[in-house]
Amino acid sequence: MSLNQDERILETIDQQEMVGICGRNEEFLRIIRDAFTCKIVARGNQIVMSGEAEEVDKLRQLFLELLFLYRQGLPLTAHDVRYSIYMVKAGKTESLHRMYADTIITTNRGRQVKAKTLGQWHYVETIRHNHITLGIGPAGTGKTYLAVALAVAALKKKEVERIILTRPAVEAGEKLGFLPGDMKEKLDPYLQPLYDALNDMIPPAKLQKFIEEGTVQIAPLAYMRGRTLDNAFVILDEAQNTTLSQIKMFLTRMGRNAKFIVTGDVTQIDLPRRSDSGLTKAMDTLKSVEGIGVVEFDKRDIVRHRLVKYIVEAFERREELENGLRKQTKENN
Repeated sequence: MSLNQDERILETIDQQEMVGICGRNEEFLRIIRDAFTCKIVARGNQIVMSGEAEEVDKLRQLFLELLFLYRQGLPLTAHDVRYSIYMVKAGKTESLHRMYADTIITTNRGRQVKAKTLGQWHYVETIRHNHITLGIGPAGTGKTYLAVALAVAALKKKEVERIILTRPAVEAGEKLGFLPGDMKEKLDPYLQPLYDALNDMIPPAKLQKFIEEGTVQIAPLAYMRGRTLDNAFVILDEAQNTTLSQIKMFLTRMGRNAKFIVTGDVTQIDLPRRSDSGLTKAMDTLKSVEGIGVVEFDKRDIVRHRLVKYIVEAFERREELENGLRKQTKENN
């Protein structure tokens, strides 16, 4: 073996760990082999890596991080493998390890909730260290789910006394009186993503009790007016559909020992005019205010199915093309 060549052997405890980091039918191993040029042989409970020394070292780091993640009880996904490859190749293994070591909460089924990208981790840390956080990004980046996870964790640690969830019901024009049922029944369809996240982290009977006692509150944004929210973790979802006056009203509800999270996707504005969105204005206005954090996600933070990333990219290209055509038409006129 030449001087710049190397061979490393990684051993797992058992065959189950091998399947965990290599994937069923070697699904993850195929992804890894496509990303590296060195030879990888997985046999029994050993992975043998041979080739150019620097690449072998990166490959070993990758397998160690995947094994670390698997041993924490978190089933690996193809996204985890691809993102870990990206991080290791970029020389960010230390950040990757710290991110994977940070557990926000454990779900009802025993699954650990963690940030899966650096963007998500930055979002989590920003929420922890600020009173107000604005999380803006495309669908599938975990904005809402991570916010709810942090809210439930804060409630369990008795850092707050209640969780308040709200969003603008712009599809109903914020005028819910014509819909059948009480306020909760009227708003529930619009808050389903928040309910889904809560049901993951709080047992159903306990969640129902929290709702009845007011420990967990669900209300339309219009009902926030005039309230002072003390000792609460408050989440405003789908904030791209708020007007400037609405988002200002919401943010000024903050009382003592409160944490406010605002999430939204500025590419999915349902208001009559995109320029009416209060979220975009709030981002520019508040980004330099002490105690307020603004986090912008990008396509690399999408953790849903890989197609979601491609869909977002396709629509972005379409929007860029349409904007270019409109600009050209305007110049010609």
